Amino acid sequence: MRNKIIFALVLLGALGALGSAYVYAVPSKPLPPVFNPAPDPYAKGIYANGIVESFQANGENINIYPEVPGPVMRILVVEGQAVTLGTPLLQIDDTVQRAIVEQQKSQADAAQALLQELRAQPRKENLEVARAQVEMAQASLKTAQDALDKQQSSYKLDPESVSKDVLDNAVNAQKVARANLEVVTRQYELTKAGAWVFDVENQQKQAEALGKAYAASSALLAKYNVKAPSDGVVLSIDVAVGSYVSPQGAYDTYTEAFAPVIVMGSSSGTLAVRCYIDEILIPRLPPASKLQAQMFIRGTSTKIPLEFVRVQPYVSPKIQLSNERQEKVDLRVLPVIFRFEPPPGVQVFPGELVDVYIGEK
Repeated sequence: MRNKIIFALVLLGALGALGSAYVYAVPSKPLPPVFNPAPDPYAKGIYANGIVESFQANGENINIYPEVPGPVMRILVVEGQAVTLGTPLLQIDDTVQRAIVEQQKSQADAAQALLQELRAQPRKENLEVARAQVEMAQASLKTAQDALDKQQSSYKLDPESVSKDVLDNAVNAQKVARANLEVVTRQYELTKAGAWVFDVENQQKQAEALGKAYAASSALLAKYNVKAPSDGVVLSIDVAVGSYVSPQGAYDTYTEAFAPVIVMGSSSGTLAVRCYIDEILIPRLPPASKLQAQMFIRGTSTKIPLEFVRVQPYVSPKIQLSNERQEKVDLRVLPVIFRFEPPPGVQVFPGELVDVYIGEK
């Protein structure tokens, strides 16, 4: 009985295995593709990866980096906003720099005031005091001279009437009064002449130096207000209020790298496509006069004709469009730039990856 049960189980297992093999051997109907792959519209077309960017006469998108570091205090624009040249974009904390500017302005004002004081010399009051000192010295000299004359006259009439000591004292008093008159006279002339020309020149140089330092600090203070370098549209804002920025840009949490604080594009509706042609395919590129291309938006069957703009005549190392080098060998590519007008109802954004076929007219 036991052997019969085992035999039945083995037979059932064999039948199950045969049934499973038959079921899984039947080919399943393939699922239809979500979208059709981009077809080559040319007989000998060249395929290239492309990235959509804002159309610029030169370069790529406008990447804005602040010239000074600090935390962001205010963001004054929003993504997608059209701005003009000089429009404030964001404000960085300028507390310390503003205090430096105020201090240097006070120093420059003080130096300028001292320069004006030197140029305004002699001061009327000082000159009047010096003149009064001269008049007093003249009076003292006259008094001493009169006393000496009297003593000498008396001595000539009667040498016994004046002692030698009194006569010598009168002579000395007259000399002291004359020397004092000479000193105060020279002091008056010095006061009347005003500030020394070298003192004025030295103070003028100091005032100019402090004025330039104040101007430089003021110019640096203006850098804390980041402004639009040209007319355009704000494509991306990569910071938030409180984020720390520097001339390297802002730290991106997701890529763990530094990125531009703000990315701007041109204000026109024209977009550009930057294609990278592998160096092996460069000899197959048609002449510029005959070159044409079509762009295919991934995930759709939409294709857009492209207008050739220029070739960037410099073959550079190939990189992924994420800006990370992946290849282990030195592969190089040639950038080719096209432009196009987005058709009505078709949404295309800068930074979008597209498929491009390049052919000959």
